[in-house]
Amino acid sequence: MNQYVVFWLAVLVVAIIVEVVTMGLTSIWFAGGALLAAIVAIVGGPLWLQAVVFVLSSLVLIAVTRPLAARYFNKNLEKTNAESVIGRKAVVISAIDNLKGVGQVNVAGQEWTARTVEDGRVIPEGAVVEVVEIKGVKLIVRLDESMKDVVPEIRSDSELDPRYLEEQAAPVKEQQH
Repeated sequence: MNQYVVFWLAVLVVAIIVEVVTMGLTSIWFAGGALLAAIVAIVGGPLWLQAVVFVLSSLVLIAVTRPLAARYFNKNLEKTNAESVIGRKAVVISAIDNLKGVGQVNVAGQEWTARTVEDGRVIPEGAVVEVVEIKGVKLIVRLDESMKDVVPEIRSDSELDPRYLEEQAAPVKEQQH
């Protein structure tokens, strides 16, 4: 048995061991490629041909059989609780304001910290939002289409408007005099 056959059989064994340990359908395709490369080595094919057979057969196995295997092996998987909220409607239970770093929603009976898709937009308590994604432990939401005409456009950065600041400062100045 030549050294290349031993090499490809070692790659085959390592790929199988990695697959057994991870159970993630990650390296089984390379085991198939290594087996075919070992066969080419047994019949006396040059090293470059063995390498080409390994790479091409691994890629073909991944492209052809991985989608089928993933569908077959993952058919009974359920979304985790976090994944299941994406795309669902939620009710704002504490106004969402990214600038202030506040906001909570209730979705499927659970309270989550929430932020809006667009910075500067405030979504008031009671509004209905749609969950777009999850970042860490926060839901990223946008105002639901059904609420577009009901909820006024409130901008968090309006509080930085000089007129707003003057209005807020006026009572303080009156109290000082």
